[in-house]
Amino acid sequence: IQEKNPNYHDKTGIATTTSWLLNALLSLRVPLESKKSCFASLLAIFLFFLVMCPQSVFSRSLQDGQQGQQPSSQVRVQSRPPSQAAVLGASASLLVRNGSVHLEASHATASAVGGSSLHDELGKFSSTLYETGGCDMSLVNFEPAARRASNICDTDSHVSSSTSVRFYPHDLLSLPQIRLNRLLTMDTDLLEQQDIDLSPDLQDHMQPQEEAAQKVKQYYRFWILPKLWISINFDRLTLLALFDRNREILENVLAVILAILVAFLGSVLLIEGFFKDIWVFQFCLVIASCQYSLLKSVQPDSSSPRHGHNRIIAYSRPVYFCLCCGLIWLLDYGSRNISTTRFRLYGMAFTNPLLLLSARDLVIVFTLCFPIVFFIGLLPQVNTFVMYLCEQLDIHVFGGNATTSLLAALYSFICSIVAVALLYGLCYGALKDSWDGQHIPVLFSIFCGLLVAISYHLSRQSSDPSVLFSLVQSKFFPNSEDKNPEDPLSEVKDPLPEKLRNSVSERLQSDLIVCIVIGVLYFAIHVSTVFTVLQPILSYVLYALVGTVGFVTHYVLPQLRKQLPWHCFSHPLLKTKEYYQFEVRNAAHVMWFEKLHIWLLFVEKNVIYPLIVLNELSSSAKNIASPKKLDTELGALMITIAGLKLLRSSFSSPTCQYVTVIFTVLFFTFDYKSFTETMLLDLFFMSILFSKLWELFYKLRFVYTYIAPWQITWGSAFHAFAQPFAVPHSAMLFVQAAVSAFFSTPLNPFLGSAIFITSYARPVKFWERDYNTKRVDHSNTRLASQLDRNPGSDDNNLNSIFYEHLTRSLQHSLCGDLLLGRWGNYSTGDCFILASDYLNALVHLIEIGNGLVTFQLRGLEFRGTYCQQREVEAITEGVEEDEGFCCCEPGHLPHMLSFNAAFGQRWLAWEVLVTKYVLEGYSITDNSAASMLQVFDLRKILTTYYVKGIIYYVTTSPKLEEWLANETMQEGLRLCTDRNYVDVDPTFNPNIDEDYDHRLAGISRESFCMIYLNWIEYCCSRREKPLDSSKDSPLVTLCYGLCVLGRRALGTASHHMSSNLESFLYGLHALFKGDFRISSIRDEWIFADMELLRKVVVPGIRMSLKLHQDHFTSPDEYDDPSVLYEAITTHEENLVIAHEGDPAWRSAVLSNSPSLLALRHVMDDGTNEYKIIMLNKRYLSFRVIKVNKECVRGLWAGQQQELVFLRNRNPERGSIQNAKQALRNMINSSCDQPIGYPIYVSPLTTSYSDSHEQLKEILGGAISLGNIRSFIVSTWHRLRKGCGAGCNSGGNIEDSDAGGGASCTSNNATINESQSSMSQGGGSATTGLYQTLLILYLLLLGTSHSSHSVQSSLVRHSPARASVASHSSYCYGSRHSSLRTSATGFVPCRRSSTSQISLRNLPSSIQSRLSMVNQMEPTGQTGVSAQHGLPSSSSSSQSIPACKQHALVGFLGTEGGSNATETQSGGNASPANQMQAKKDDVIYRIQLMDPSQVLEGINVSKRKELQWPDEVIRLKAGRNSWKDWSPQEGMEGHVIHRWVPCSRDPSSRSHIDKTILLVQIEDKYVAVVETGVLELGAEV
Repeated sequence: IQEKNPNYHDKTGIATTTSWLLNALLSLRVPLESKKSCFASLLAIFLFFLVMCPQSVFSRSLQDGQQGQQPSSQVRVQSRPPSQAAVLGASASLLVRNGSVHLEASHATASAVGGSSLHDELGKFSSTLYETGGCDMSLVNFEPAARRASNICDTDSHVSSSTSVRFYPHDLLSLPQIRLNRLLTMDTDLLEQQDIDLSPDLQDHMQPQEEAAQKVKQYYRFWILPKLWISINFDRLTLLALFDRNREILENVLAVILAILVAFLGSVLLIEGFFKDIWVFQFCLVIASCQYSLLKSVQPDSSSPRHGHNRIIAYSRPVYFCLCCGLIWLLDYGSRNISTTRFRLYGMAFTNPLLLLSARDLVIVFTLCFPIVFFIGLLPQVNTFVMYLCEQLDIHVFGGNATTSLLAALYSFICSIVAVALLYGLCYGALKDSWDGQHIPVLFSIFCGLLVAISYHLSRQSSDPSVLFSLVQSKFFPNSEDKNPEDPLSEVKDPLPEKLRNSVSERLQSDLIVCIVIGVLYFAIHVSTVFTVLQPILSYVLYALVGTVGFVTHYVLPQLRKQLPWHCFSHPLLKTKEYYQFEVRNAAHVMWFEKLHIWLLFVEKNVIYPLIVLNELSSSAKNIASPKKLDTELGALMITIAGLKLLRSSFSSPTCQYVTVIFTVLFFTFDYKSFTETMLLDLFFMSILFSKLWELFYKLRFVYTYIAPWQITWGSAFHAFAQPFAVPHSAMLFVQAAVSAFFSTPLNPFLGSAIFITSYARPVKFWERDYNTKRVDHSNTRLASQLDRNPGSDDNNLNSIFYEHLTRSLQHSLCGDLLLGRWGNYSTGDCFILASDYLNALVHLIEIGNGLVTFQLRGLEFRGTYCQQREVEAITEGVEEDEGFCCCEPGHLPHMLSFNAAFGQRWLAWEVLVTKYVLEGYSITDNSAASMLQVFDLRKILTTYYVKGIIYYVTTSPKLEEWLANETMQEGLRLCTDRNYVDVDPTFNPNIDEDYDHRLAGISRESFCMIYLNWIEYCCSRREKPLDSSKDSPLVTLCYGLCVLGRRALGTASHHMSSNLESFLYGLHALFKGDFRISSIRDEWIFADMELLRKVVVPGIRMSLKLHQDHFTSPDEYDDPSVLYEAITTHEENLVIAHEGDPAWRSAVLSNSPSLLALRHVMDDGTNEYKIIMLNKRYLSFRVIKVNKECVRGLWAGQQQELVFLRNRNPERGSIQNAKQALRNMINSSCDQPIGYPIYVSPLTTSYSDSHEQLKEILGGAISLGNIRSFIVSTWHRLRKGCGAGCNSGGNIEDSDAGGGASCTSNNATINESQSSMSQGGGSATTGLYQTLLILYLLLLGTSHSSHSVQSSLVRHSPARASVASHSSYCYGSRHSSLRTSATGFVPCRRSSTSQISLRNLPSSIQSRLSMVNQMEPTGQTGVSAQHGLPSSSSSSQSIPACKQHALVGFLGTEGGSNATETQSGGNASPANQMQAKKDDVIYRIQLMDPSQVLEGINVSKRKELQWPDEVIRLKAGRNSWKDWSPQEGMEGHVIHRWVPCSRDPSSRSHIDKTILLVQIEDKYVAVVETGVLELGAEV
């Protein structure tokens, strides 16, 4: 054709391809018929690839003929219509007029070269098509008109090919460099629209040519071979509407393979004749739908877990079709080839051909119903199905745990198969040996021992192997992790991964030893024939034991500890110590019933259940493997699987195992004894059945609770219609509940109504996506956005850090608390709600193993919606006061609930378990910054502290000398060295700058020195190497320059409007987050070293905020430079001040910093305010509410279907309205975004029992080689010391621990004399002298091991009191004391000279005190001193035991620690002692009996209810000063002040109706209510 017609052009390339194929085939030496069939096959394959291949392999064919290309492959390019030429000319004129691009005069020389790829998702062109004269020009704004008008980008919807496209020529002027080639690729019909927006000069060119414009066809090249292609007439939108866009070659290959499999398997079933009549057509429709879904999938699908285009869902139909077809063929093959019923279980022949045929027909019907099944959404996507299937098989067949991902499911399933394969060989070999009635083969005993050991190890391992792989990588490839030094998070290290690796490593080391011990132990027990000789008594004893222990552990104790036991009592019958505390101050106290619970649980799962399983293995193994049952091969497999499943499940979750065991024994012993298949298999199958029955029980309970007519809440009109409509379909509802329980699928209320439908199967994890919250901070946002828009400033993003810290706290303690029974009974998939004052979080337990729990926390909004607040009130309000009985209120019995309250509690999908669950967290205090900086005086105080903070950080910096010697800085500060220099920047304001010079209208060096020179000199004096701090020194110049720079930066950030509060706060916040903008040329010297900004100015502005906050509590305290310096030093050590967007803030919170401070700018819901946020680490109290897990799964599934598939985006939809009986709003709010709206969703986190300190104290820590070695070494050292001490008379181990032996002599007379002299002392100086002498005497002789015990036992008012004190304080006769007693008193011990040190080694302060004692000693008492052998300060021969040196230093080195302070000078005395000197009141001692009466926060109260005797004491009398110390029961101290109710003296007046005592305990001050102490007597 081409030879006869030279003008002919093969536009599609098909003729060229055909010619090439014919020439190739004709050259082959094969028969003609073979050539014809081969050509037809190749052409069919090409056409198939044409349809199947993705859009990305096509390319435009508008190319000019390339040089060197054969004529057969050339494509003729159509000339541009006049309209395009006009647009080109007009655009070129605009560009040339703009002077940005030079164009050639002749546009006809423009050649079409290259190819253009497809448009991107926004509808814009992405690559070039034309080049003109060497200039590369393009159109910038080219997008559909509909999208341009609405500015909405929806990549999920496909735009049809008829969509109008607008071209905006004014966009050509917006950028200087524009490529024109995209302009030439437009269809001319796009420019013919009437609503086009053109400039006047373009309209003049366009109007005459638009009539003659012709449509340019778009062609795409489909490449068959490297140089062989076919031209396809398609535009982008038409192609996108026909086919899905595949992104990878693997997707194309998988689609082709699945299409071939669908066709092949469908043809096989049709040929076999499984379908007749109309069902053939139906089956062909199913085949067509499966194949078409590979080309164009349904979006969104009813089982899709995410919004938008889901790439995985396209493969669901063909994969399920292939599985069903393969199953049909296998069942049919089995029914035709199996003729005998060899194996029977419970009277049912599983190999019966009729049963196989019935199963085949059921699968055929299910396959024909594919359109309905996929429309309703009964089958999940492929990856979810694989994870679900592996998880269900691992749990119910192998006794495994729930999994956290697809990889974890495959890993756990493979581990179980490997374990069964290893044990199967031993079991098979043992069954092949000879058995008799009294002897079991030793090989079977080995099998039993290994079975217990392997089951124990598998139960203690997490299903997620990522931590294990990370541990292996860190051990073998420690330097494989490359750190990017430019990464902002490189300095911030998360401690959690290392903690998890250490926990896994510790557990593996422990398992290495424990598994060997367990294997050997149970092998020895089994080989002893105890399971054969003691039958059947042993079985009855074990069954009775498991029933009793299980009933007490898992039913009685949890019910007694619930908030409402049996929904009848109004309070727990077993209360914790924190139950009556209004505010929890310490970690939860371990109660006796918690210890009982953990020990019963330990014995139950580690002793009783393994013995039961081994007992059943011994009695059932030979029977199972007999030819009458399952034969040896299948019997060995069933024995192995059943034993592994029962043991693993009892180790991991023994909560409901006792019910299964007792029911199985009773059912097959008394009811259906003839149906038993040995107790081992009975337990195996009944454990599976009971798990499904428990699930059905929870589903029915959820349904009954949700649709109860007296408490249902109608969220919409549809709910009112659905309520009566669902009544006639109740039978169908129960059938659905049974089916969903069998397949473990959620039963969700349709649109939140009373109509329930079954959803698709999901794993325990539920959510297919691994969604977790990514907090917005400076590490993941651009710098420009940080400076301009302040991203992440909403409350939800900033508050999410508290839930993250709560997750870390739970990771540390959750597993131990669960084992201690503090959350009641729990199982896999349970959901709990933790509710506090402002924190409301849903905790989802996913994987529960032996000593590990994997959970996910979902934090709700602090300020939730109205519906959320109503449900929070429902779970926090008490029902104890309810007195209703039906319609009247007769009251209730004591400690019991009323009838109405008890009835209402039974119709809830949740229950309150604990009201005082203690967990470490942060208390949040926020103050309005506007109120704290409202007036100019307060802003002036802040600026003053700002300047002093800069000076502090300059003088304390280790780089100060380097800065002073820097020539660049000296040159920049040269003008500031002049004494008469003044900075008259308009930023400075006399209202807020204390050193503002009104005469010079600025801040002069003279005025600066007048205010801040004393502070500079004091800070310089505190340096180890003081520098010159005179008025003209370089240090003062540097401080002056930095302070001026800092205030100028504050003014610049405030837009030079410091008088305006809003502007001042804006500037303060900008500097607080580190946004310093150097705008003055006089400040450019700072660029010589940017550390000045990072380490001096930024900490200065942050510290000033804290100092300004302290100013309100003590206005004049910081006028003293020493107090201010110590305050800044203390805050620097104990307080983290940072911006909440700084990664250091998150790192400090997760590192459990004691206190944090931040300035928060909140812009949310129209609010624009600044808050000062203060965090203090403390123990928080939570309410633990257990929610029906089927209620949670059902509501989650309903929300996913409603929002993703039905696309109901109504924010006030009925399904999220509050329903107190089911907590519907809180549960639906916790869904993954964007379905729900939690402010934080944690990653899947694993908590290990080894990290719980209280649990380790009860059961002991992990058993590892290192711990065993440490135990042996410490025991050996104690034995050596004990033997050494035993060689001396009267020695003990503690003395030898201190460094030497001790011997005791009788010296009762001396002690009695000292006691009598104490009781007769009258003056204060004499009393203090005697106390000091006696305490020092006991310390020197080693008779006390702590200064506190000495002081608390010797300063009693009378000998009788001293005698009582001696018994209460010293624990005589025990190994914890180094004193011995007789009938008359003390017996001091003599130390050996080898463990003593000279008094010359004592600190000078102690030596001076000893010298003061000797100088003030009266003459009459010298003899007593000599008699006692007390040393003087000059005696060097007398020595002090080394072990008691710390006690002496701790006692005498503390101001106010002794009672001899009257002998000290007033300057050295503490405020407490100064106050004692002023008062004549009798000072007496007390013992703390109830720590809950301590008022630990009274000193920081804003109302200042009490007048304190001294301000320093007030600062030290609270939790903010105690730090990690806390007052404990039994501590003793002396009262230094008391506040009495209704006192006339304001300084002694209590603000409550109880007397408050101010007690000094050691060096701490404690305010406590008088009812919480025991008076020990007056001081003497």
